[in-house]
Amino acid sequence: MPQRRGNTRNADNAARREEFQQQRRRRALVRRAALGAVLLSATGGIGYCVISDRQFQADVTTTQYPAAQHMAGALTYRETPPMGGAHNVSWQNCGIYTTPIHSEHAVHSLEHGAVWITYRPDLPAADVQRLHTLASDDYMLLSPYAGLQAPVVATAWNHQMQMTGADDPRLPQFIRRFKNNPGTTPEFGASCFGGVSSSANVNSLSTGTGPLMR
Repeated sequence: MPQRRGNTRNADNAARREEFQQQRRRRALVRRAALGAVLLSATGGIGYCVISDRQFQADVTTTQYPAAQHMAGALTYRETPPMGGAHNVSWQNCGIYTTPIHSEHAVHSLEHGAVWITYRPDLPAADVQRLHTLASDDYMLLSPYAGLQAPVVATAWNHQMQMTGADDPRLPQFIRRFKNNPGTTPEFGASCFGGVSSSANVNSLSTGTGPLMR
C-alpha cells in the first residue's frame, strides 16, 4: 500500500507539473501574439504616416522665386493666386479680409512667413466661417479671390496647394508645414503687421521701390 500511495502522489505531481508547464506555454504564446499585434500596428501606423506625407508633398506645387524684389504699381503673376516673385514694398497686414486684397501686398506677407488662404467668392457661408476659424492665428491671411481653379487654395512662399474645400484635411497640414517656417520663409522673423490693411478697390500700390529686406 505505501508503494501504491507513493506512485499515486508521483503521478499527481507529474500531472500538476505538466499542467503548469502548459499554462506557462499558453501565457507565453498570448504575450508573443499581443506583442506581435502591437508591433504590426505601430509599423502600419508609421507606414501610413510616410505614405500620407509622401502624398501630401506630391500635392504641393513648388517654384523657386527669389526674394527681396520690391516694385511699385500693379504686377502680373503667373499663378492664381501668386506664390512668390516681385511684390510691393508694403506688405498686407495679416488677418481676415472679406473682400479681395492686392496680390502685390499679399506676396510680401508670404515673404514674411504668412500662409494666404484664398477662396472662391461663392463658397458657402458655413465653409467661409470654417476658414475664419483656421485663419484666426498669427501669420495668416484670408481673403476671397475670383478665378480660382479650386474652391480653396492655400499659398506660402514658393508653395501652394489646391484644396477640395474648407474641410480638406490637408489644409491644416499645409498651415503647420509652411506657416512661419524658417526653412521656407525668406525673411523669417519679419513682422506681419505694420503694413497696409486696404482692400483691392483702394489704390495702395503706388509706393515707390523700397528697401530690399523687411
